[in-house]
Amino acid sequence: MTTELTTAAPTLDAPADQDAGLRSPVGIRKRINVVRDVLPLIALLALFAYFSVRADAFLSAANLTLISGQAGILLLASLGATLVIVAGSVDLSVGSIALLTGAVLASSINAGVGNPILVLLIAIGVGAAIGLLNGVVFAYGRVPSFIATLGTLSLFAGIGLTILQGSTINFTDEGIRDLAIGQLIPNVQNAALIAIVAFLVVWFFARRTRFGLYVYAVGGNERVVELAGVSTRRVKVVILVVSGITAGLAGLLLTAQLGAAGPTTGSTILLDSVAAIVIGGTALSGGVGGVGRTVLGVLILTVLSNGLNQIGAADYTQTIIKGLVIIVAAVFTMASQRKLIVK
Repeated sequence: MTTELTTAAPTLDAPADQDAGLRSPVGIRKRINVVRDVLPLIALLALFAYFSVRADAFLSAANLTLISGQAGILLLASLGATLVIVAGSVDLSVGSIALLTGAVLASSINAGVGNPILVLLIAIGVGAAIGLLNGVVFAYGRVPSFIATLGTLSLFAGIGLTILQGSTINFTDEGIRDLAIGQLIPNVQNAALIAIVAFLVVWFFARRTRFGLYVYAVGGNERVVELAGVSTRRVKVVILVVSGITAGLAGLLLTAQLGAAGPTTGSTILLDSVAAIVIGGTALSGGVGGVGRTVLGVLILTVLSNGLNQIGAADYTQTIIKGLVIIVAAVFTMASQRKLIVK
């Protein structure tokens, strides 16, 4: 009898050990990570199915084309900002970069600058210059990214409004408008194609280069990276320049889509881009996530906004729903992290 009990004991104890492991902090964190990884895709499919049933026009070619353009602009605004957040920092200036870029471009187009390539270069230049300033203040001035980019948010929004003189600047250049709303591929706006190209570039940069590894390492443990001899200052400057460039391109396409730049240009880009990044599963504490997840976040937010418009939801209702979605996403992304510091 004693032998039988001794032999049976390991079999009886194994499930209890496994259950205890699942209830441990590490086990709980692993399960949260699994939910965080699959939840965005499930949410996107559920939203798509729901609005397909509720709104007759949701699956129309015209509406899907519109969604592609909206998603493309938001994705561009979110790509560089994702790298900044992966590094454990934040860029609050993306909206003001879009505004200033739009103001400069609208003024330039009306002054006779109509070459699409030149317009693209202007947008990239404006975004890169602002991103460089952000990076230098942040990395070399040792000012927290939140404070540094909060200051430039106000600074460059003010410059943009000065150029606009508080009013809207319209233009009629169809070649520029085609950058955003043209369709090189039927039913897919060019804004989406430009965003896809930018996504592939940033994804390769983040996932297939040594520098991209440094970005994740800085978000995970900056001190260890410094001890390894890596210049964390250079990493910070580069990611903010990238964020500035992608925000500038978003400003260009938004301005081209509207055929105008005004005081409200880019007013929702900051909050929408942060929301898309968080909803996609990138942790605000850094080191976890990436632009692949941001694509899902962008699609969720775009489908949600478009679908709510299709069913006639009031603006305040949409704001409440978006807020709840962001809170739920933040709970899952932050619950899997031990640190909650944004540098």
